[in-house]
Amino acid sequence: MNGPPRDSSGADTTATGTGPTVRALRGKQLRQRILDGIRDGHPTVGPSNVHIDITNGCNAACITCWDHSPLLATPRSTDWKRRRMSRDRFHAICDQLAALGSVRAVVVSGMGEPLTHPDVYDLLARVKAEGWHLTVLTNLVAADLDRLVDVGVDNLLVGVHGASPDAYLAFHPGWTEQHYFRMCRSLRTLVRAGVRVRHVQVIDRNTAPELVEMVRFGQLFQADRVNYKLASLADGTEQTVATTDQLRWLADRAIPDARALAAELGVPTNLDLFTAQVDAALRGQLVTTDMVEIGCHMGHVYTRITVDGELLYCCNTALPVGHLDDGPLVDQWWGPRWQALRDRIAQAADLPGCERCGKVEQNRKWAARLADGA
Repeated sequence: MNGPPRDSSGADTTATGTGPTVRALRGKQLRQRILDGIRDGHPTVGPSNVHIDITNGCNAACITCWDHSPLLATPRSTDWKRRRMSRDRFHAICDQLAALGSVRAVVVSGMGEPLTHPDVYDLLARVKAEGWHLTVLTNLVAADLDRLVDVGVDNLLVGVHGASPDAYLAFHPGWTEQHYFRMCRSLRTLVRAGVRVRHVQVIDRNTAPELVEMVRFGQLFQADRVNYKLASLADGTEQTVATTDQLRWLADRAIPDARALAAELGVPTNLDLFTAQVDAALRGQLVTTDMVEIGCHMGHVYTRITVDGELLYCCNTALPVGHLDDGPLVDQWWGPRWQALRDRIAQAADLPGCERCGKVEQNRKWAARLADGA
């Protein structure tokens, strides 16, 4: 099946057709269209969630980062780090997403820090002007808080990585306590402004000892949720992996204590998912979950667009499905290359990177909806 879906009369039912538009679908209707497409193996609507990277450059050098860590055996080139998406290309992407009619949420991020982009607040304003839910991934250090609040960002995923200056600085080589306390002040300002903020806590040997205190940190700054993630390491960053003794301590003591404290303080977390990651690590597996069992449905709801205009099947940079220079996104979404990967993943979600799926929670939700027949 190539091209957008048509109803029984043959009328195009995308936002640009003459039939009912996707814009007219809300809530359960849109969800049902997505589920119908998953069951059929061919999408019936365009993506509802789009992730756009706007810069490779970063103001940090997080110790676990695949792109900016000082531990990398093969560092990224200076040219690569200088790349950022132009204002014109970003607005052209938004034009294409609006034409799809299915988009409901946009994540603005980067292989670096998006708030270092000189036009970032203009780009964020365009997302909000389209009526899309806006999430930004950031370390907050470069934020103009007034402009960030004014633009109407719906959700911030803030890379915290530590609950004390010592752990924070060990995770962020080259930074000082001033960066830590600036982040803390920014978190407090954003909460007062009513912005939803989730804390991201990547766990390596530097941050593992503070797992329980991260719950208190989340309560102190009224986190919408504390998201834990066991560091995924490669190309030299393996040096900072949590030790076996640390993993055993996390499994036996820290996670149960953190879970109890989170319940006591009313702090939402993803400790169930994190527990599975730690258990897998103790078995010697770099696996977050069994994707073959759950299944991957991102090819029906999601895409990521890199700074260079590459289209990715999911957040995994090893799974490209096209490029903006290859033609309109609406054509590529229903084109043969994207569909071939959907078909392959439907058979077995075991491609490189699937064992460390970054969309496991979303896939679990869609799997549950399929099982419920909803």
